[in-house]
Amino acid sequence: MILQLREIFQIEGMHLPVDYTISPEELSEVRGYTFAAPVSVQGEFSNRAGIVTLKYTVSCTLDAVCDRCLAELRRDYAYDFSHTVVPSLQSEGDIYDTYLVAQHDSIDMNETAISDLLLMLPTKMLCREDCKGLCDICGCNLNETTCDCRK
Repeated sequence: MILQLREIFQIEGMHLPVDYTISPEELSEVRGYTFAAPVSVQGEFSNRAGIVTLKYTVSCTLDAVCDRCLAELRRDYAYDFSHTVVPSLQSEGDIYDTYLVAQHDSIDMNETAISDLLLMLPTKMLCREDCKGLCDICGCNLNETTCDCRK
């Protein structure tokens, strides 16, 4: 979703709400995660005293497999983000990580939301914090049963 921001850069006090979803089909190129439902993006751009900020929440539901016991699981995640938005950088000394740059007064919200989300999602998925995993000898799920392989 490309948003045109020229007007919000020019009018102090203006607010631009953002409320949409990104379909799982649009997320098919994201590797390492399976999205079970559309990703929700809600928030707003606001111009306060000439400074444009973007504050928003990204919510998603993932289907995953526990990295220790291989059990299937479904998890919901929601993260809040905040960015200062600028139409361009004034000098080469400015750091891109500090600002969200609106090239030609527009921002690709899908790209921004997905990038922010991927930086926050866990890299190791567990069915529960104390998951015991699988026995490395017989392969039984140690969360559900005990084995005598190590005795």
